[in-house]
Amino acid sequence: MGNNLDALTTVFTEFYYWVTVVFMFLIHVGFCMYEVGASRWRNHLHTLMKNTMLIPLVTITFYFFGWWIYWALPNGPGITGPILWDMGAANTPWSPNMATHLGDRITGVFWAAFLLFSWTAASIVSGSVIERIRSSAFWIHAVLIGSVFWIIDAAWGWHYGGWMVQILGYHDAYASGVIHAIAGGYALGILVVLGPRIGKFAADGTPRDILPHNPWLVTIGLFLIYTGFWGFYAACNVPIIAPSGIDGLITGETWTATNIYLGPTTLGAITFNFLMSLSGGLLMAYVVSKGDPFWTYSGGLAGIITASAGNDLYHPIQAMIIGGIGAYLAFKLHYFVERKFKIDDAVGAVAVHGYAGFIGLVICGFVLWGYPSSPYDGYATVNPLGQFLGAIIMFFVLGFLPAFIVSKIMAGAGVLRIPREVELMGLDFKTLEESEESRENFRQAEKALV
Repeated sequence: MGNNLDALTTVFTEFYYWVTVVFMFLIHVGFCMYEVGASRWRNHLHTLMKNTMLIPLVTITFYFFGWWIYWALPNGPGITGPILWDMGAANTPWSPNMATHLGDRITGVFWAAFLLFSWTAASIVSGSVIERIRSSAFWIHAVLIGSVFWIIDAAWGWHYGGWMVQILGYHDAYASGVIHAIAGGYALGILVVLGPRIGKFAADGTPRDILPHNPWLVTIGLFLIYTGFWGFYAACNVPIIAPSGIDGLITGETWTATNIYLGPTTLGAITFNFLMSLSGGLLMAYVVSKGDPFWTYSGGLAGIITASAGNDLYHPIQAMIIGGIGAYLAFKLHYFVERKFKIDDAVGAVAVHGYAGFIGLVICGFVLWGYPSSPYDGYATVNPLGQFLGAIIMFFVLGFLPAFIVSKIMAGAGVLRIPREVELMGLDFKTLEESEESRENFRQAEKALV
């Protein structure tokens, strides 16, 4: 490790990321509680296991190829340069850095922080499709969003050398787009093909409310997501770097924390802006939903997500206002899309994550217009056009489009949605006997629904 100061910095960084990973695990606990609370009793176990089993599936695939993507593809490839084979090689499964290695204390915990981001992206999709998707179909989508598409967008727009940062001036410090817009867009791509739950829309197309089975689980789940999201914010920073540590870009005598782009920042900025954007979202959602608890809590999350793109640089009052704008628009857009296009988003995930994340990127382009996107010379500055194009790439190109295509293929093969009779009985009845009694139960369930 070199001298004692270097050793202390390394051990501190290792422990810092380890703590953020533990905090972020609460995001997944929260999503499991939230989804089970939002689903009906006959679907609880299916909902829980669907979201639980993404953990091993995404973890293993992210270890084998997802992490390599982040380091190898920041140039596109072919946009600002070729595939970075040397950088990628250090992060392959057979690299010494990706195993027990006393000479490298950082790769494991940094990999884990990104892995928890992958779980989050997949869990966002999970909530929107409850009560009708086949587990196997969701798990394929979980691997695609968690270990392929979101990490491609991270390489492009969340890497200090990403082509979107260099050319577009893309700035997304705490992942309005890199996690949330892409996951919301991906969820929408599945929902367009998957269709609504049985009984969601009346014969004339009027949407019916399917209320959460257990609002207490929903509430506690969202508070756990808030808590884990705070750890997520910290994990998006590099905790301590020497003045000479980034190619001489940081001058002076002070060691500093940096954001994901290696621009100086502080945990104080996170503390101010996380809480103010949460508060702005909660207040606005309470007002616009007329005190509806589900949307009040969801609006708090939408507020954080909207402000996240620029929360390293916003003033706290700006963060509060931006959070309020995002919560308002997410609520309105959810019901507009539901009525107009008959999209059944069971937990509002497309609105809270996708629309709020997209809007947050666009707002950031105006509020931070002219700010450096990165401390590196020659990179484009933050600008409205670059942020808008970045939002399109995140939500539509890497989110909606691949999800729609894969879902179409699955639907054509008959492996996307569960059979109608199973949906009526409940997904927890996964093994059904082909008997007259079972068929009679199906008929009775359908009559009761009608």
